[in-house]
Amino acid sequence: MSPAGRLRIGIDTGGTFTDVVAFDEATGLVHSTKTPSTPSDPAEGFMEGIRLILEQSGCGPDEIVAVSHGTTVATNALLSGALDGLGLVTTEGFRDVLEIARQSVPDGYGNSYFWVKPARIVPVHLVREVPGRLDARGREVRPLDTAAVAATAEWFRARGVTAVGICFLHSYVDPAHEEAAAQVFADTYPECWVSISSQVLREYREYERSVTTLVDAFVKRTVVTYVQGIEDRLAGLRAGPSPPFHVMKSNGGVASARGVGRQPITTILSGPAAGALGAAHLASAAGYDDVLALDGGGTSTDVTVVRRGRPAVTTEGTVGRHPTKVPMIDVATVGTGGGSIAWISPEGGLKVGPRSAGARPGPICYGQGSLEPTLTDAHLTLGRIPAHLLGGRVPLDAAAARDGLGALGAGLGMEAEDAAAGVVEIATWDQANAIRKVTVRKGLDVRGLALCTFGGSGPLGACRLMDVLGIRAVVVPRDPGNVSAYGLLTVDVRNDEVQTLARHDAELDPAQVAAVYAELEDRVQAGLDREGFTAATGRIERSADLRYRGQAFEVRAEAPVGAVDEGFCEAVVAAFHDAHEALYGYCYQDQPDHGVEWVNLRVTGIGPIRRPDVAPLAAGDGQPTAARSGERQVHLEGSWTDTPLFDRARLRAGDVVVGPAVVEEFGSTAPVLAGFSARVDRLGNLVITAAC
Repeated sequence: MSPAGRLRIGIDTGGTFTDVVAFDEATGLVHSTKTPSTPSDPAEGFMEGIRLILEQSGCGPDEIVAVSHGTTVATNALLSGALDGLGLVTTEGFRDVLEIARQSVPDGYGNSYFWVKPARIVPVHLVREVPGRLDARGREVRPLDTAAVAATAEWFRARGVTAVGICFLHSYVDPAHEEAAAQVFADTYPECWVSISSQVLREYREYERSVTTLVDAFVKRTVVTYVQGIEDRLAGLRAGPSPPFHVMKSNGGVASARGVGRQPITTILSGPAAGALGAAHLASAAGYDDVLALDGGGTSTDVTVVRRGRPAVTTEGTVGRHPTKVPMIDVATVGTGGGSIAWISPEGGLKVGPRSAGARPGPICYGQGSLEPTLTDAHLTLGRIPAHLLGGRVPLDAAAARDGLGALGAGLGMEAEDAAAGVVEIATWDQANAIRKVTVRKGLDVRGLALCTFGGSGPLGACRLMDVLGIRAVVVPRDPGNVSAYGLLTVDVRNDEVQTLARHDAELDPAQVAAVYAELEDRVQAGLDREGFTAATGRIERSADLRYRGQAFEVRAEAPVGAVDEGFCEAVVAAFHDAHEALYGYCYQDQPDHGVEWVNLRVTGIGPIRRPDVAPLAAGDGQPTAARSGERQVHLEGSWTDTPLFDRARLRAGDVVVGPAVVEEFGSTAPVLAGFSARVDRLGNLVITAAC
């Protein structure tokens, strides 16, 4: 019998497949598998993944140590369409905070001749005001009218509003009014899902705080119900206590199901965050600390910059049209994945995505009734992927895919192969533009970064992306289709807290700063305690948001942990000058006329976990002959070519595959075009470079 308590499992549910990776702490082995996602009930695919990985590893349910999960449940709920049943309670006189919003023109005025303000997240008739007022320092100007709050709760009940965000003016300084209002709702309308801004986002800027709170309230029922359902099914796996269950958060950490239920908005970019963390870990082990992580999935492609082994984090993210000012991995997403549908615009141009065939019905080649060609159908028509997926478990109908591309091409006056090549080229440029969004637009030279590409469809366009962007190398990890699930095994528990403290540097009181940091640290430590990490086993990090006087937005600066005194404040201001120069190319460090303002104080609590070691691969002789599995006609550079095929599982460290060639494996395929070569490094990564 295997030793009890040894298997840590990571499960990432995507639009097409559910990816599963397990780390056996007793043997050090990593097991992985995939299973089709089940959009009607994602928990079914989740539990099927558990069954498959237990079968593969030879372990039983009692040997599961922990399960970590990356999910798009919150994102899908938010992007599904109308946000029905959502209401807002705000301070009397601020009913139009959502209407005023922000002046934010997509792509700048030069590209937007006509711009229509996005629809409100809550219609004005479902915004209710209640008397009560705090000033900017948190002092009570007018007591909260709890009777008006109770009447508001009854008003919402009568109109079928089931989720409510409460956001009062200046409650980021003192949450007393919001907490009292939440208690009234709990007493008067307990069935309502309520979020208060002082728990969701304790920052100033009323519009962003209101929207973020409303998003949290809207996704709360969906996330809590889904997570609780998973916990119940895990509990049914064995007679004893169910294994600890953690959910990936957007900030690059995980939290328990209970912790996520308190603040479900933190899972809004759960899946992409796991992929970025997994890619960062694997690329860093291979010697690449500065990379672009490109996750090509079935529905979309997510791109993240990783510097010094850590993915970039932002608090200025959006999901759809909604600003969500919670810490999250800085991800640029484009609706181009394996299931993205190719179509002809009314103007007669070829388009790819953002609409996706998903897992049901999927691409035409899945044989599930779809008639709309996808990017996967295009690659299959061009011979760049085999006639099956997942080692033969999912057969593909190449003839049906070709017929679909032929019908698409007929509308453009071209053959099926040319239409397929056009679909692949457009998808590549869409991905290239997503990469530029997180690099060139932020002052980074993409040519100085390697590309770590993963996901089922990620490696398919690697060589062409190198051409388009001038990237020096592409790293394709082992088992690229499961990197996001692997990332869940590398993620620490992480809690973030923020508090606005708007002060000019010259007027800053270190004692007040110390008091706020102490309160924030108490809150994050309480969260770590709930996750099983004491002050001795956890770690605390500080930061602060500062800006020059007159600026509208802030720059994040690291802050030292320790005594808060004049030296501490000077160190933070110096770090702000450096960060501003790194971001914008200039700073005013030697110009005292440009005063500095402190805006937000931040604390992060981290509970570290043991990460799987990346095992080295057995060395080969540099010749991939033993891994050659045959050849196939592949459409490359405008013509069909007899192209050698290689089984990646049989490649050894030091082997070099010279293009044109196709490297195939269980969950993904990497075409190596003419003029490129792929070398297998000591850890089993494929490193693609331009041939000399």
